[in-house]
Amino acid sequence: MLKARVPAMAENLQELHNEVLRLKTARNAVILAHNYQLPEVQDVADFVGDSLELSRKAAGVEADWIIFCGVDFMAETAKIINPGKRVFIPDARALCPMAGMLDVEDVVRAKKEHPGAPVLLYVNTSAACKAEADYACTSANAVQIAKAIPEKEVLFGPDFNLLEFVQERVPEKNFHPMPARGFCPTHGRITALEIYDLKKAHPASEIIAHPECTRNVREMADHIASTSGMLKIARESPATEFIIATECGMAYRLRKELPQKKFYDVNVTCPRMKLHTLKKVRDSLEFGQYEITVPKEIAEKALKSIQRMMQMTG
Repeated sequence: MLKARVPAMAENLQELHNEVLRLKTARNAVILAHNYQLPEVQDVADFVGDSLELSRKAAGVEADWIIFCGVDFMAETAKIINPGKRVFIPDARALCPMAGMLDVEDVVRAKKEHPGAPVLLYVNTSAACKAEADYACTSANAVQIAKAIPEKEVLFGPDFNLLEFVQERVPEKNFHPMPARGFCPTHGRITALEIYDLKKAHPASEIIAHPECTRNVREMADHIASTSGMLKIARESPATEFIIATECGMAYRLRKELPQKKFYDVNVTCPRMKLHTLKKVRDSLEFGQYEITVPKEIAEKALKSIQRMMQMTG
């Protein structure tokens, strides 16, 4: 039975941090956080990573509870992968706008228009859409998955920028977008002019762009990578300065893990990712809010595309 009382407000972040650690132990919980989370949330997490890394971590969780600090489709994926665990998201309003651009009806319609073409869906989609997919992918492995699919005609959604990135690297196949122009509003706000100005101010910097960025931004980049790829590149590169074209939370992680290097970002924020605060993480642990559920039939169908992705990428 969850407690009905409202806990006293913590006076500062350190007190909240300590409360979260105490409650995490009491609930036998783990906290998973995406790279775009607030610093205070990243600092209390058991693991911080990108969508693929978090999926792998969720699959191996042995704790009773998973507190997932990310957007809705990520928490859904954790529940699908590890259905025996209770999965919670600290703020139920953390909905991915890109995922909301693709409906199940869109996928079903595209399958009818292109019979025999397999469906490759970015993980930034609902569980219901994944249930109609043959393969799932993340920005870290989209090219790898696309190359491994035997068919030449492939249905892909919902991010058109990621589709362009994949098409450039897998030219032997034809990718059909679902919907026509799905996109990430946050990455869409990163402009080539902003990157140009940063490069002018920091000419020694290498530019690393997320594949969800527009073509104009990607063409300016020295590297195009998922957030996990950004960390790997920055760690291994002899360069000491980097311009990071993605949501600003990633720059915090980079600065934290590689303090000897300098990172410049365009200060673009995902408002949905940033809904999770340390207080909401505490409340999620205290009151069991907000629990993620996925209908069994949908979860079982969606699991196949996710498992296939994880098997294909090792």
